[in-house]
Amino acid sequence: MLRSVFTRSAAVAASQVALTQVRSHGNQSCCNNRSMADLLEMNKEWAATISSKRPDFFKDLAQQQTPEFLWIGCSDSRVPANQIVGLEPGEVFVHRNIANVVVPSDLNCLSVLQFAIEHLKVRHVIVCGHYNCGGVRAALTDTRLGLADNWTRHVRDIYRRHTRRIDRIPTDEGRLDLLCELNVVQQLHNVAETTIVRNAWAAGSEIQLHGLVYGLADGILHQLIHLDKDSAPYTTEMTARRLIQNAHAKAGIKSAAPSSGDSTA
Repeated sequence: MLRSVFTRSAAVAASQVALTQVRSHGNQSCCNNRSMADLLEMNKEWAATISSKRPDFFKDLAQQQTPEFLWIGCSDSRVPANQIVGLEPGEVFVHRNIANVVVPSDLNCLSVLQFAIEHLKVRHVIVCGHYNCGGVRAALTDTRLGLADNWTRHVRDIYRRHTRRIDRIPTDEGRLDLLCELNVVQQLHNVAETTIVRNAWAAGSEIQLHGLVYGLADGILHQLIHLDKDSAPYTTEMTARRLIQNAHAKAGIKSAAPSSGDSTA
């Protein structure tokens, strides 16, 4: 099912763009000066475009939502969940935060997860990160953001766990890309370890977990890891090792043997 979403034809994607296209407001510099009145006007044009092509769309949508996917993603404005997978309103349930972090103390995220699994009966939970993530970059470079430092510390902890392997990569971009990937893997592992998912699997649920990373430069999603109730307990660790090895190979370096001070778990 997830594969079919990724392989939707260009015609379907183009159709969605056409449905959601609104009046142009000039060049990029103009876009930075839009007012609330502009947004309300564009909303009217968007709704009118949808209604002209599919008169019952909003009437049907108002009746219920039956998404098959829960998307836990980054708050970055360049990564809109519905658009990048070609899904319409009502087809994906979305939770977003800085750096797509999932921690057991976040009642907001856990409430969304429980509602999606137990009430909406979603079949897939996606954790989606993206390359060149500002939150991950701040964690990697120890950049102070303010209150958000307490949040990105969860990503900083991942960097500390893999410091030696990440720092062997000679470029800033390469180190950032790897940490973005490792962050997705860890956050999906955190989803799998919640009582919500564990209880669902124990009750026989076939819910699938997917860790994806999105390329801002090309618009392509890549699946890094997949978990289900039958996944081996070391899947997360092996995925992290594979990603590190791939990053090292891309950088032209040979991966070092594991050491006690640099876990890959």
